Formats: sequence, C-alpha cells, structure tokens
Amino acid sequence: MMPNRISPSVIAHRGASGYLPEHTLAAKALAHAQGADYLEQDVVATRDGRVIVCHDLYLERVTDVAAVFPARNRDDGHYYAIDFDWDEIRELVVSCDAAAVAALVDAAAPAASGELLRICTLDEEIEFIHGLNRAGSHVAGIYPEIKEPRWHAEQGCDLSRALLGVLTDYGYRRAEDPIFVQCVDADELRRLKTELRTDLRLTQLIGRGTDPAHLTREALVAVADYAQAIGPNYRLVLTRDSDGRPIASPLVHSVRDAGLELHPYTFNYAQLPEDVADLEELLVLAYDVLQVDAVFCDFPDLAVGLRDVGA
Repeated sequence: MMPNRISPSVIAHRGASGYLPEHTLAAKALAHAQGADYLEQDVVATRDGRVIVCHDLYLERVTDVAAVFPARNRDDGHYYAIDFDWDEIRELVVSCDAAAVAALVDAAAPAASGELLRICTLDEEIEFIHGLNRAGSHVAGIYPEIKEPRWHAEQGCDLSRALLGVLTDYGYRRAEDPIFVQCVDADELRRLKTELRTDLRLTQLIGRGTDPAHLTREALVAVADYAQAIGPNYRLVLTRDSDGRPIASPLVHSVRDAGLELHPYTFNYAQLPEDVADLEELLVLAYDVLQVDAVFCDFPDLAVGLRDVGA
C-alpha cells in the first residue's frame, strides 16, 4: 500500500443507489448514514420551471408515470419531466420494494416513508440534507449535475440559471462551500463561470467513449481555466503496464499537471474490468494506484470503509 495515500472524498452516486432506489430521499438518508462526503443530484426541469432531482429527462424508468398519465408520452414513447407540472410529478411513486426500503432506512430520518420514495425538488432535497447534517455526525456536501442543458434550452428552459438560483437561496455561493457542480457540456460549464459568474467549484465530466488522444495536457490546462475537477469514467484512467500490473493512465498525469482534481465514476459491481476481481479491488486501485481525490460510488459504506482502513 502506498504510504502517501491521500484521503479521497466519497460521492454517493445518486445516493446509496446500490441499496435503494436512486435519487430518492431514502437513498440519500442511507448514504449520509454511511458516511458519504457528498450526495449527488442529477437535475432536470419541470414544465412550470421547478428543478427536480432525476437522472433522466424522462420519468418512466423509475416511476409509475405510464400508469398515472398513460396518454402523456411524446412520439418517441418517453414521458418527459418537462411536459409535467410539479404538482403532477408529486403524484408519482418511485418503483421499488417498499419493505426492503423500510428495512434499510434509518428510523430517525426526518420524513414519512412515503415521502422518502418519490421524486423531489432540489429545494426539498437540500432541506432534507441540511436536516441530516444537523442531526448526524458529519456534514455532507452536495454534487448536482446539470443534465442536457442544450436540450433544456431548446425547450425554453435555462436549467443552469434555475439551478444557481436554488443553490444561492440555500447558501451555496462560494468556492469553499461544500459543493461541486458537474456537467458533460464544456460550453455550459464555461458559461457558468463567465456569463453566469458562479464562484462554485465545477467538474468537467468525461465519458468512456472519449478519445484519450484528445485529452492532452494542453486541453486539460484549458479545462482548468473554468473547472476545478475532472470526472472521467474510471476506465479512462486505469490501465496495465507490460507486466500486467495496474498503473495510472497518461490522462491521470495530465490531470495532475493541469492542477485539476480527479473524481472518476462510477464504482459499482456492474461491468467490472475482466482483470479486477470485485468492487473492493477496484476501489483500492483507485485509492492506491490512481491516488484519486474523490470517487463516485453506488455503495458509499464500502468506499468509506476501504478508504478509512487504508488511511
């Protein structure tokens, strides 16, 4: 084990989504209890301009919207959140095993079980997290992702401006506040810094399909003009040498040279690399070989435990 291991942050990916339905307050309560340093929120907009916490632009994957509003899908079959007012979305229930949820969620969570199992607004989630922070043993930050900002603009919604409005209302204004804002769209992140003039820390997400040849040191220095962190798929930053030993990819060195933090995603049991035995091994490689600054993980308790054992 490397003696100079840093103590990386654990970002609860959509909450404790390895155990409970993603982006529900139940998943966020469990992740907080498991010691996550940040709780992630994917955000999209409703027809009446509310910012809600949902990974997809549409609702049918995680809710009963097709049963409650059977004729409200678009021609592509999707039930888009932006086609519904917030009061309508409040009627929806997240698909899950309610008994399993009840068995996992801390009884002290400040909400009724039904309220823990629905889509919520960003306002509601932040208030909930602030309550957990007051009642718990540590303060968890938040890590919102702006989903498809260009698509939202085409629908007449400035999602980034709406997000910053909510964040400002709840005291997230400064670089030192416990928050990162993430997005795949580099132009939108630059807009956040220049046009919308946010001082919040920003993370540039990088998908697995990105050509590593484009991620030169010069390109990452340009990213550092507007962002503080890079969030790549972990397969872009972990490789093997000629003897089969795990090593950091050249991208990691370029990230460090540019002065950026490294926050790879997503650490879970799905689609593990063939040469990695389990999630535990993958996390140890992230901590000891990659020397990450943070990890996105579906199982915050595992990520926290392995980090703290090796600290």
